[in-house]
Amino acid sequence: MDRESYDAELSTNNSNPLLQQMKRLICYLCRLYNLPQHPDVEMPLPAGPINQEQKGAVSGSTQASDRLMKGLKQIYRSHGYKTGIYDVELVNDSLYEWHIKLKMVDPDSPLHSDLQVLKEKEGVDYILLNFSYKDNFPFDPPFVRVISPVLSGGYVLGGGALCMELLTKQGWSSAYSIESVIMQIIATLVEGKARVKFGAKTNQYNLAKAQESYEYLVQIHEKNGWYTPPKKYG
Repeated sequence: MDRESYDAELSTNNSNPLLQQMKRLICYLCRLYNLPQHPDVEMPLPAGPINQEQKGAVSGSTQASDRLMKGLKQIYRSHGYKTGIYDVELVNDSLYEWHIKLKMVDPDSPLHSDLQVLKEKEGVDYILLNFSYKDNFPFDPPFVRVISPVLSGGYVLGGGALCMELLTKQGWSSAYSIESVIMQIIATLVEGKARVKFGAKTNQYNLAKAQESYEYLVQIHEKNGWYTPPKKYG
């Protein structure tokens, strides 16, 4: 195939969603492992002004993007990821929104037993979390919420938000790694005796409810402080 024919075919295939997704994946992998990118798979920025929805996927801040890319590298090399304790994927190819699947918890915990039952009933053996990041990350914590399954206990609030000082501006530190946050969430769910609410309506959890619960949580704790459990609970 000559160059002119190749360019014509490439132009035609640019409208193929699968091809576009493959190009994005190649682009991310090249950036992740510091490899040179071929010009044919370089993802172009959208024409015109970037709206808020596009901003996370396309622009963001350089500092936040670099830190998130570094966080991904650390996760892919981590013991927790390699041994299947959790999994991670980018939502709509955006560095600023992640899905985290918590696949392993303390085998002696009721939550572990519930996840086994969940797998038998629904074919799902993980807790799905959503991590969303702002442009000023890592100076602000990610906003984390449970998507599924519906849980009771475990410091999970209405809408799926999490009651953890670590995830507030007051308790957050820019030195925290994403993996350390994930592992702390797993520990908190177990320590809080989280249980799967079988048969619960799935629409109990959504972003609006989670944000409302989180904002209320922050206001309460700013006035009353945070409860520190005895050391025996971690």
